[in-house]
Amino acid sequence: MPATSARVTPEPHAARSLPAMNHPDITFSVVIPNFNNGATLARAIDSVLAQTWPAHEIIVIDDGSTDDSAAVAARYGDRVRYVPQQNAGVSAARNNGARLATGTWLAFLDADDTYMPERLAAHARWIAREPDIDFLFADQDFREPDDTHLQFSIDACAAGRSLVARHPGQVEIPIAQDDFEACIADGFAEIRTLSLPRVTFLKLGGFPLEHKIGEDMYFFIRLYAASRRGGVVNLPLSVYYIYPGSALRKDPVAAQRKYVATIAALDEELRDAPAGIRRGWRTRLRYGRLSLAYMHLRAGQRRAAVAAVAPLMWSNPSLRSLRDMASVMRG
Repeated sequence: MPATSARVTPEPHAARSLPAMNHPDITFSVVIPNFNNGATLARAIDSVLAQTWPAHEIIVIDDGSTDDSAAVAARYGDRVRYVPQQNAGVSAARNNGARLATGTWLAFLDADDTYMPERLAAHARWIAREPDIDFLFADQDFREPDDTHLQFSIDACAAGRSLVARHPGQVEIPIAQDDFEACIADGFAEIRTLSLPRVTFLKLGGFPLEHKIGEDMYFFIRLYAASRRGGVVNLPLSVYYIYPGSALRKDPVAAQRKYVATIAALDEELRDAPAGIRRGWRTRLRYGRLSLAYMHLRAGQRRAAVAAVAPLMWSNPSLRSLRDMASVMRG
């Protein structure tokens, strides 16, 4: 599908339809985890300060940086709350920021990414009409470090494309419980466009500290399992920059192996989850195992490839699992 196929244009008055002062109970705490991102931290902070719906607070959790991040944050004075911690990983930083937050809603932004100006306003308008909505997402622009556009997140995901197709021309698209299975299966979730009540985040216990890869999806699956309804704004509200030095690109096989382990760790917790949630989780895990197997096959590691998909045979025995195994064995 062409990268522009899901784009819609909001009404010209949309950004002004709900002044912030009319809804003082809708306050966003934006949590920015940072580790040696002094070169891009100001860009991230500036994008939050440029919001058409002002953030209640910006909390930068510095995860043991050794660069000039502290000096960068200090330039903003009391507009930014800068909190250093010993290096413990991005999940610990996000969790720490959420605990310190005083807003009613949480939003997250990595220190090397940015928000679009309407990021908070687009969600605030929806929350004002449906204050009990469980979570909100939005489309996201994937870019190279030089700002070259790569793709939009909704177009890249079958669940996202399906939602858009069922709500043509609609900016605000509801995500009902019946949609959760497909959303989980396709990994339809973006941390940079997530808005959720702070109380919900704390009730779920935040991001898992024991998993370093796939921790976002781990949290999102648990969020879907605990929710009744959500929504997605069909506009790109954040920019995710893809850097060649990221952990996923340095060693993609090792990263995928860890990702599979992270998703598999939800087995026990989801045993009593609704059937659709568990089916979606199984499919997400299946995709993860197959991706790992094909990575091994491309490297000529047939035995490792078979080992990657073998758990499908005993965890979810089915004709599909048998076909997956046969496909990998054939190479």
